[in-house]
Amino acid sequence: MSEAYWDAFFTLHRDLPREGPGQAQDVEWAAGIAGLPADARICDAACGPGADIPALLKAAPQGHVTAMDKAPQFVAQARSVFGDHPQVSLSVSDMEDITGPFDMIWCAGALYFMGIQEGLTTWRKALAPGGVIVFSEVCWFTDARPKAAVDFWQEYPAMTDVAGIARHVEAAGYRTLATRKLSDKAWEDYFIPLDRRIANLRTDATADMAQVLDEAETEAACWRAHRDAFGYLLSVVRPDEL
Repeated sequence: MSEAYWDAFFTLHRDLPREGPGQAQDVEWAAGIAGLPADARICDAACGPGADIPALLKAAPQGHVTAMDKAPQFVAQARSVFGDHPQVSLSVSDMEDITGPFDMIWCAGALYFMGIQEGLTTWRKALAPGGVIVFSEVCWFTDARPKAAVDFWQEYPAMTDVAGIARHVEAAGYRTLATRKLSDKAWEDYFIPLDRRIANLRTDATADMAQVLDEAETEAACWRAHRDAFGYLLSVVRPDEL
C-alpha cells in the first residue's frame, strides 16, 4: 500500500476508542478463568490505542500492564491517556519480541499476524509459571458460509473454524481452558464510532481515502449481514507443562 493509503487509514482511525471488536467484560471473564492474581504482570500485545488497558488494570489492581504496538500512532494515543500511569509501560515494539515473564499475555485480534501455532510457540518463553495467553481470533461458526463472507475473508486464507483453532492450540503444546464468542455489542462498540467517522470523512474524500472508507464500510456490512457465520472466538490457553 502507498504512503497516501496509510495516511488515509490513520486519518480514519485516529482517536477512535477501539481498533477491533471487544469490551471490558471479555477481560473480566478471561481473568476469572485464568485465576489471575491481583498483582499480575500482563502484556497487552498489539495494544492499539489502549482500549483494553483499563480493564486489564481492573483485573490486576496491584499489577502492571506492559503494552506494545508496532504503530507509533496508536502508541501515541495510548500514551496521551496512560503515559504517566505508574502501572503501565508503553512502547513501539513488535509483539514477536515479547520477553516477560508475564502472568498473562493478552492479544485482541492480532495473533493472526504471527499465526496461532507460531505465536503461541514463540510466546511460551515469555510466560511465568502458571501463566496464560488470551487471544481472540476470527473464525467460522458454521459450515454454511455465505459467498459474500467467503469473498471478504479470502485475504486471510488461514482462517479456520472453532475446531481448527483448538487444533492449532493443541499443536503448539497448549491446552484450552475456556472459549467464548465475542458479543454483538463487542463488535458494535468498534463499528459505531467508525461509522460516524466514515460519514464525516466522505465529503471531499481523496481516492485513497475513499478506498479506505469503502473497505471499512464493507467490513461492517459483511459482519452485520453474516454475523451468525463468522466472528471472533476468545480463547484462554495455558502451556501443558505450566
